[in-house]
Amino acid sequence: MTGFLSDLVQYRGLFQMVTVLGIGGTFQTGFQISTITYMSKHVKAFINETWLERYGYPIHQDNLLFLWSITVSIFGIGGLLGSSGSRYLTVKYGKKKCLMCNNLLMIVAASIMGCSKTVGSFEMILIGRFMCGISAGLCVPLHQQYVGEISPKKLRGFANSTCSFFRSLGKVMGQISGQRELLGSQSLWPMLIASCGLPALIQLVTLPFFPESPPYLFMHQGDEEGCKKAIRQLWGEGHHQAEIDDIMKEKATMKNTKILSVLELMKEPAFRWQLYMIVILTATIQLCGINAIYFYTFEVLQAAGFQERMISYMTLSLGLSELVATVVCSSIIERLGRKVLLRGGYLIMGSLLAGITVTLSLQDWYFWMPYCSLFLIVLFAIVFGLGPAGATVSIRVEIFKMSCRPPAFVISAFLNWLGVFVIGTTFPFIVERLKHFCFLIFMGVLFTSGIIIHLFLPETKGKSIVEITEEFDKLNFKKKHIPTSPNHVTEDYTFCTRL
Repeated sequence: MTGFLSDLVQYRGLFQMVTVLGIGGTFQTGFQISTITYMSKHVKAFINETWLERYGYPIHQDNLLFLWSITVSIFGIGGLLGSSGSRYLTVKYGKKKCLMCNNLLMIVAASIMGCSKTVGSFEMILIGRFMCGISAGLCVPLHQQYVGEISPKKLRGFANSTCSFFRSLGKVMGQISGQRELLGSQSLWPMLIASCGLPALIQLVTLPFFPESPPYLFMHQGDEEGCKKAIRQLWGEGHHQAEIDDIMKEKATMKNTKILSVLELMKEPAFRWQLYMIVILTATIQLCGINAIYFYTFEVLQAAGFQERMISYMTLSLGLSELVATVVCSSIIERLGRKVLLRGGYLIMGSLLAGITVTLSLQDWYFWMPYCSLFLIVLFAIVFGLGPAGATVSIRVEIFKMSCRPPAFVISAFLNWLGVFVIGTTFPFIVERLKHFCFLIFMGVLFTSGIIIHLFLPETKGKSIVEITEEFDKLNFKKKHIPTSPNHVTEDYTFCTRL
């Protein structure tokens, strides 16, 4: 505890910036995922009323289900578009400027959605959700890269895990705001759908007081003084020789400071296994079942046999459980390591999904079986928050050099948002066909990924990017000749490290 308090004082600038980045970053994604669940009943009724006023007859149930699926999944389509442009915008304008402009887009989207009921147009919800998706698709990879680059090595795992914390916090705040007593009522749901503009406004106002990331300033802008000033602001006064040496070594090992394109990264054999890991981790996050449960929590709990008036409070307990778990994850990730949390988390989550399938199958046999289903669902969210949620973000940041990080995050974000769209579009129909046996699909994905992580993913805890790259070189080249990179720092890059 004493060490944590001393770090809190020493690195108070870092903790402040992590908070600002989180509010306008992954918080938005979690908030969107949870609030859409609480608005489902009201938005469906609004679509039906609007259709009846326009055409004189109620909308067919199949068409209503299709429009609702599009309303949910169009957020993912926007995310695909936003994430695809994140590399170009990051390289050209830097992360800080991109985030500030991105907040303006989110505020405009929130205003459009908030006016939809007054205007009588459900199409405005679709447009707003699409714009929110673009904004989230851009801000999430920027948030994750930014946090990883501003953190010293000893706090890197903690800082990276805050991305999952703010995502879980966004879910909980969306669930609290969506309660009937607050903004989840028939009359106030337009305010709920527009409330995503408030976090964007907070970040827009506060972010100008913080610097661009030190590695970006030094390696891509050549701003030595700006880099040292940013380190002083974020890490406080003191000796940061080791951290600066890591930045200088990384620059020395780079052929040049040019950021690779997505195609160049995919063709580069030296990063083949890093890309394999990114694809596996991203696909597993989408296909582990957590997004499916949050998107359609009401439907899952209804299948478990609970009354509708109780479901909103039960989903709140689900979000709170994951939030507490992500807090615990941030405190244990540097002790246990990323690989242990991923491998153990996947295997336990797969076992829990098998149990959920069994309890849902037997819910008509015993009156207490639905409570077992709820217990396993909450436990599933806890294990997700303890392990894969935080460790996945940390691995994404740590296994790529600065020159490869933007295109790697484009690939990761593209796959992530593609998964959001596919799951959001297909899950209602999968549930309709397979019922509770749909979770067996996710179980198979988790067990398979757990085995792959155990066999091939090197541990990254406490290692520099140069050391991590050397570990992956053993997989990328095997018995082939491993290209040597200079491990020294040339005189051109030497500067005073006393801050």
